[in-house]
Amino acid sequence: MEEISKEYLRSIIDHTLLKPEATPKDIERLCREAIEYKFYAVCVNSSYVELAKSILKGSEVKVAVVVGFPLGASSTYAKVSEAEKALKDGADEIDMVIHIGFLKAKEFGKVENDIREVVKVGGGRIVKVIIETCLLTNEEKIIASSLAVSASAQFVKTSTGFGSGGATVEDVALIRSVVPAYTGIKAAGGIRDYETAVKMVKAGATRIGASKSIEIVS
Repeated sequence: MEEISKEYLRSIIDHTLLKPEATPKDIERLCREAIEYKFYAVCVNSSYVELAKSILKGSEVKVAVVVGFPLGASSTYAKVSEAEKALKDGADEIDMVIHIGFLKAKEFGKVENDIREVVKVGGGRIVKVIIETCLLTNEEKIIASSLAVSASAQFVKTSTGFGSGGATVEDVALIRSVVPAYTGIKAAGGIRDYETAVKMVKAGATRIGASKSIEIVS
């Protein structure tokens, strides 16, 4: 396992805090940790983008924001508005949740349009599409990943971390088998140690979302 260094893992980790009870002080701590450990980004709720950006000023750490989180069932208008405001506040990347109900109803045009509208607002910035794998069949995971690619999103992300399960090696490998090489995969949810993170990378993940980031690289 040692061929994937902890330095490399640091460079692909989105250090995450999305709990509803997270306070401004908690977000400040998250950002300070990200600077200290040289993580790729912090991932926060949209109300904290401005704060995170101000703390991270002068560092190389990026700000990723979640949109339509954690259910994905809000309207496209709401997701676009949230994304627009977050980008205005300084977000560098968007992690959006698909409309899972529409996917299950086979209303694939609506799912793709939902993604495409957020991607459009992103204006070339990285958009990661959270498909919430724990709620999907393998066929639905394949379709959801393909829709994300069709809508020009740059990443497929496994999970919100708020579902009944998080990232699995099997799901990462499945997504990798259906998306093009240029599409990133973010494994998120339940990744708490170095060994698990390495398995995700070996399966095809190019970004790791974790709240236990320090434990992973220590």
